[in-house]
Amino acid sequence: MKFSFKNDYSEGCHPNILQALLQHNLDQQAGYGEDEYSLKAKELIKAKINKKDSDIYFVSGGTQANLIVISSVLRSYQCAVSAATGHILNNETGAIEATGHKILSIETEDGKLRPSDIIPVLESHRNVPHQVMPKMVYISNSTELGTIYQKKELEALSEFCKQNRLYLFMDGARLGHGLTSEISDLTLENVAELTDIFYLGGTKNGALIGEAIVINNPALQEDLAFNIKQKGALLAKGRLLGIQFMELMKNDLYFDLAKHANQQAMKIKNALQEKGISFLADTYTNQIFPILGNELIEVLSESFEFFVWKKVDEESSAIRLITSWSTGDDAVNRFIEIIREKL
Repeated sequence: MKFSFKNDYSEGCHPNILQALLQHNLDQQAGYGEDEYSLKAKELIKAKINKKDSDIYFVSGGTQANLIVISSVLRSYQCAVSAATGHILNNETGAIEATGHKILSIETEDGKLRPSDIIPVLESHRNVPHQVMPKMVYISNSTELGTIYQKKELEALSEFCKQNRLYLFMDGARLGHGLTSEISDLTLENVAELTDIFYLGGTKNGALIGEAIVINNPALQEDLAFNIKQKGALLAKGRLLGIQFMELMKNDLYFDLAKHANQQAMKIKNALQEKGISFLADTYTNQIFPILGNELIEVLSESFEFFVWKKVDEESSAIRLITSWSTGDDAVNRFIEIIREKL
């Protein structure tokens, strides 16, 4: 049986969540997120971000979260700005564009956006009212390339957005992994302070399904619930999401799981570096992109599943390896063993 390094949601969920779902299965509760577990989970999140006035909504997945946030916040003539690697551009089947909102793409080497990247976009969209209006900066942490934002970088981006009347929205599908990276100096409280909206991804970090949208800007809080309902994202059995986030937030399980996934990836990264392997990006999260010879990739594919991410030349390609909250030492050690045998 092959072990999968394809993604961080191959498994079901952490046993604590299954146990909690079973424990509370027959409790009768209010619907549509008004159950006691959802309310408790929201209070736990608010305590961790130290913002009592933020609004929190639970939805089932990342694409749904992105679609709801962007379509709710932007007016029909406004658009989002994203790195070219952004999830909303490459992995959501045009969901944002289908609501009538253009996405302006910016090429970056590391998947991150900086004020200097965005300035040319703003300058080239001043032909009012004949062009779409850039109004939102969309970023991910960690990014689709596994890189992360440091505190100074997010502070600079946040200040730039304020000065230019742009909303800053952070896709947090892998936010736990970004914050628990060994090189990160960013905290969840920092994220809440510096963004207008972000979300905590559960699907890729131990939950069955679920993301927690956190709206920090009071001007964006009004009426978002209507869009959630209209987009079919308001679950009648909202407890299914509330229980999961209640468990993830208790005793910092959310961060412990992400940290474990990062550590497993770093074991593989370090072993590859010892053999002189280079990487598409220098990452310190649960996504790594080593550049390997085609023959070695073929050997590894006999025991592991992963994506061949990008062809580098005729003889080599970059592959993407993703470790998860449940990635065990057996799989990691076997991968390292093959690397050491073949290189």
